[in-house]
Amino acid sequence: MEIALSNIKLASRVTSIRVSPSTAAAQKVRDLQAEGRRILNLTVGEPDFDTPDHIKAAAIRAMEGGETKYTSVNGTVALRKAIQHDFATRLGIDCELNEICVGGGAKQVLFVALMATVEPGDEVIVPAPYWVSYPDMVIANGGTPVVVPCGEEVGFKLTPEVLEAAITANTRWVILNSPSNPTGAAYSADELRALGQVLLRHPHVMVLCDEIYDRIWFADFEPCSILTVLPELKPQALVVNGVSKSYAMTGWRIGYGVGPVALIDAINKLQSQMSSCPSSISQAAAAAALTSDQHSVEEAVAVYRQRRDRAHALINAIPGLSCRLPDGAFYLYPSCAGLIGKKTPDGRTIRNDLDFSLYLLEAAGVASVHGGAYGLEPYFRISTATSMEIIDAACAAIARACEALD
Repeated sequence: MEIALSNIKLASRVTSIRVSPSTAAAQKVRDLQAEGRRILNLTVGEPDFDTPDHIKAAAIRAMEGGETKYTSVNGTVALRKAIQHDFATRLGIDCELNEICVGGGAKQVLFVALMATVEPGDEVIVPAPYWVSYPDMVIANGGTPVVVPCGEEVGFKLTPEVLEAAITANTRWVILNSPSNPTGAAYSADELRALGQVLLRHPHVMVLCDEIYDRIWFADFEPCSILTVLPELKPQALVVNGVSKSYAMTGWRIGYGVGPVALIDAINKLQSQMSSCPSSISQAAAAAALTSDQHSVEEAVAVYRQRRDRAHALINAIPGLSCRLPDGAFYLYPSCAGLIGKKTPDGRTIRNDLDFSLYLLEAAGVASVHGGAYGLEPYFRISTATSMEIIDAACAAIARACEALD
């Protein structure tokens, strides 16, 4: 007997959160394409490159060698040693193997870290613009996201003064994403040190560092982590990374975190009840990615830089739009403030960035994600993880659509 959906009582952790806006935007593109519409898709936060062959070969060797069984909950020793070596040599962060957890993507590590630490009444400081999932992850785990606007005037970055003002007795975490999705803004060593000094004065507050894009780096200062500049913050920090973006391995689902043993143990305990362990085959591939020659990453970053520069120049040439030059990642976050209040050819008013993004989709066939989804308006996010031909065509279509506004 089929049970009607109306008879199923869903938990508040589901009904209180949204479907990811970026996922919803990507699905809208797929639906329109299925209807036969030509859509220039700038929504996808996924490398358009294939996983490098040497990484795929490592996965094949693992399968042929029988590495197809359960692993330790927190990952194979080989992968954790690769993570340990990468953190030490690239970021100057020393950690023990029991201070490393491995999960099914960085997203899972972030979610389970919040699950392990957040309860009703706890607050999590979320600088805006933010990756769309942060506030909903906090809500799903019973916490309260405290969204702190960090506008273009401060480079879309959290300042020590704003952080200090946002901290209360209930603050459990502050989330730092560098380079950022959606803005591409990255924190320098001095900026991280200043934020860390605030946190040292508040030992009840931990910092959740999402550094998934830290190899896709364009800034004229070196990439670093908050623990690179303030190792004494180690008891208060979880640094999260993964192989998805840098190595074009989104479907392999491997992320990891480095943090205090008590937190890592809690994450592992939860994962033992959720998924037992990450894929053994994917772990072998991830270990190879981290320990092998990094030439493929360097090549991809060079292409991403060219695309960033091209899209940045084209967008800034459009009257009514303006965009900061990103420090990393593969996104641009242009302001459309100069077009708010204008009318479309059919007489509709562009009231906000959602209206503008929908107008681009309908009139120009260009798919983007509106800035409100990231907590700061009026902006829109475009991804440059696509070909130069699509970037050129999309920016030309955006220019025509903007020119048609009155």
